[in-house]
Amino acid sequence: MSTAHTPEPVRDLLAAVLEAVDLPHPATTGGAAVHDRLLAARVMHARTVLRNVLDGGPAIRPAWHAQYLRERLAEHPITGYVTVDQAQAALDSGKTWAEAVTLPTREGQ
Repeated sequence: MSTAHTPEPVRDLLAAVLEAVDLPHPATTGGAAVHDRLLAARVMHARTVLRNVLDGGPAIRPAWHAQYLRERLAEHPITGYVTVDQAQAALDSGKTWAEAVTLPTREGQ
């Protein structure tokens, strides 16, 4: 199916749904728990938006729903774990595995 036939507001909504579920893989099993919590929260918001769009009848507003979903996703940023790509970049820069998978600490912690 060509995306050229998909209206832009619908494409934007689909992109927002993909943003909700396309979390990077964690580098460690410890990061998996954080990843899974984030994914569950983000999927809940995506499911709610999709349900509202599908049940919305003639007043479907995909652009509004895409914006609403992105606002909810901002409440659940992808933080709190080291991703596979982050760990690999750290290893490539010469860090040890332990250094590569350790979250940086914020000042005052």
